[in-house]
Amino acid sequence: MAFQIDKTAFAQHHRVLLAKIGLDGHDRGIKVVARALRDAGMDVIYLGLHNTPAEIVASAIQEDVDAIGLSIHSAAHMTLFKEIIKGLKKEKAEDIPLFGGGIVPDEDVTALKEMGVRDIFTPGTSMDEIVSFVTKMIENT
Repeated sequence: MAFQIDKTAFAQHHRVLLAKIGLDGHDRGIKVVARALRDAGMDVIYLGLHNTPAEIVASAIQEDVDAIGLSIHSAAHMTLFKEIIKGLKKEKAEDIPLFGGGIVPDEDVTALKEMGVRDIFTPGTSMDEIVSFVTKMIENT
């Protein structure tokens, strides 16, 4: 009798890096998102608070993630997201999609999307919507 390997056991899981960027210390929302993504079967790497753009880019590459999610409430979103995008381009990793969440004015959400951020989720967004978006974003990348 030949030994057979169940190939489904080796199916690749989606890997998502989540981080708080800058000096923002409000982490309740990102922890809820991390739990929802984990519950949906994704591997989640949560870097915690006070990360620099360079640390996030380096970690994303090292962890071989399929996406990066940032949470920000410090009003520095335009600058910090731009730095992440520049860092990914510099490291030739611009194929890693970037999404975010937090307190971001509608006009800045539009500008961030034009910059290359896939979407921004503001307070009140359902976890089902976020999980569905991240799953589709990764599978279509």
